[in-house]
Amino acid sequence: MFQPGQTVVRREIMRGEPWIAVPQVCVQDDGDLLVTYTPGGTTLAYPQAGAFPVGEHPWKAAGGTRWRGHGRLELHWAGVEHSLFLFWAGPERAFQGWYFNLEDAPRRTAIGFDTLDHELDVWWAADAETYEFKDVVEFEETGPARYPGRMEQIRAEGDRIAGLLDAGELWWDKAWADWTPDASWQPREIPADWASLPFETR
Repeated sequence: MFQPGQTVVRREIMRGEPWIAVPQVCVQDDGDLLVTYTPGGTTLAYPQAGAFPVGEHPWKAAGGTRWRGHGRLELHWAGVEHSLFLFWAGPERAFQGWYFNLEDAPRRTAIGFDTLDHELDVWWAADAETYEFKDVVEFEETGPARYPGRMEQIRAEGDRIAGLLDAGELWWDKAWADWTPDASWQPREIPADWASLPFETR
């Protein structure tokens, strides 16, 4: 398990290759729930080379080099095919809402964890009565190449999340909306060999 304040590297593995990495800060880790934070200004790392069967990461193509804004909090549960992102905005750091990010369940590594974003998401804005699905069209367009043989499984996870929310079930602590980062937590450096460290492929 990781200790609060320790650097945790989130890597995404796409079709057997590292695709992107983000050095984050451990907020808490009890072995089941891993909470990480990406400070504003964090450098986004991309591999120097690869076959990239579905192209390089879209953020790289768009020129994305650093995380902007107040930072992002992530809640990851062991064995669960989604995480929960929290965002804040504006000078008053207002909570924006709950972002259910469909992705591979976290696979722990020596430097952090590996996953893969599944494009399809569920967003529940702080001022909204209910949730909405996001990036549905993009998922249908990119999914067959990015997640061959897994489309139905990913859709089912989205439906499961929606069903739980419809039933009024909350599996996270809403007090996270009021969380604030340690003032000493600055953007972290990523290990130079991050892309060459062993990983499992799904």
